[in-house]
Amino acid sequence: MNIRRAKKEDIPQIEELLYQVHKVHSDGRPDLFKAGEKKYTTEELETLVKNDEKPIFVAEDDIILGYAFCVFQYHGNSMYNKTTLYIDDLCVSEKSRGHKVGTKLYEFVLDFAKKSNCYNVTLNVFARSSAEGASRAEVLREDRTESAENRHGKNSVKIME
Repeated sequence: MNIRRAKKEDIPQIEELLYQVHKVHSDGRPDLFKAGEKKYTTEELETLVKNDEKPIFVAEDDIILGYAFCVFQYHGNSMYNKTTLYIDDLCVSEKSRGHKVGTKLYEFVLDFAKKSNCYNVTLNVFARSSAEGASRAEVLREDRTESAENRHGKNSVKIME
């Protein structure tokens, strides 16, 4: 398995995975998500794959097995400047689950963040219930705080001292 930046040629396979992710959301919360949709249009993906501020990484083994959509976020004031790499979306193909693809993508993103001098990496976990969110967040093996207001788990991993 190889992990690399996404290219324009990857978009059709990325779109298939975006539909898989959206189906999980629309099945779980049909009051919030329309069935049969995806997060980005083809045109938006064409722009995103070229954007260094929003890198997309893909795990591949002849086909795309999963992806990680990331966003650099800059925080600071006159006393400090910190950069966060936010994982906006992480998906492993239904057919590739159980083979550590997600773990390898996550570790790749952590390494990329370190090389990019990021202070931390964050990931929000959408959950239909608090228990489900907690279960999914355990993969991070780090401190987890949950927001009861919006039922999302927010995870932040400090990577720089």
